[in-house]
Amino acid sequence: MSMGRAVLRRDVDLAPLTTYKLGGTAHWYAEVRDIEELKDVLADRANEPCLVLGRGSNIVFSDAGYDGLVVRLVGSFMEASVESGTVTAGGGLALPKLARFAAAAGRGGLEFFVGIPGSVGGAVRMNAGGHGSDTAAVLRVATILPAGMSTPVALSSYELDMTYRSSNLGDGDIVLDAVFASYERDPTEAEAEIRAITRWRKEHQPGGTLNAGSVFKNPPGDAAGRIIDSVGLKGYRRGAVSVSEMHANFFVAHEGATAQDVWDLVWAVRARVGRETGIWLAPEIRFAGAFAHCDSQDAGPGEAA
Repeated sequence: MSMGRAVLRRDVDLAPLTTYKLGGTAHWYAEVRDIEELKDVLADRANEPCLVLGRGSNIVFSDAGYDGLVVRLVGSFMEASVESGTVTAGGGLALPKLARFAAAAGRGGLEFFVGIPGSVGGAVRMNAGGHGSDTAAVLRVATILPAGMSTPVALSSYELDMTYRSSNLGDGDIVLDAVFASYERDPTEAEAEIRAITRWRKEHQPGGTLNAGSVFKNPPGDAAGRIIDSVGLKGYRRGAVSVSEMHANFFVAHEGATAQDVWDLVWAVRARVGRETGIWLAPEIRFAGAFAHCDSQDAGPGEAA
């Protein structure tokens, strides 16, 4: 089925589109290349839940799939430009590409994005950060298409209520682009910092495995990985998913893993940490679709996923 130039497809396998390589199918799926294609697709499936999928690096889809519309932003949504000291990037652009683009253009301040394997839209939605900075610190304004609306709005980080790893955007709100502050910097210096960040990640995080980055948000003044490690959970498994031996806030999927295994491990680790330390970790990873309830979800008072 085609709306304009975008094609709506049914029962598309979502697993290859995520870093975990898990999950079922999307009832409807579309890749849109510009705002008009996006509006057409949303209008055609206006009565169904909609989820925008970025790089698939922070989400787990249910084994039963997603009973709604999954949209990916491609084409013009993956472009970037520099003007008057700011860097504008489309919502679908990969953050490492944004970091390298800005560095090559002689703009500093966005190097930290090279260490985050998500998209610009995802970064705005969750205030992604690392290596001493976060999205809120550099975001000037983001263009948002609010859920159920046909007219985009421009919102600042303040208006987005950006706090640690969160914003006020809902699943149906779509980040079309973002404008970032930057400063003049020698490309050689910027690219050297990018290499240093990349090297640090290889040395401290489990590369070459199926994972979705940090599973839990860091509590104030502490690190979720340190806390999980402190209760002896490195290597702990549920099904075919385990807590990484290298970094305890990374959960690694092995052969035969299911999305339900990830869900079960997240809640089991949270419950164990909560019982033993009194710290109820808040999941940073997102789950989409239907998952089976597990006893660990009833273990403590903290935030829901």
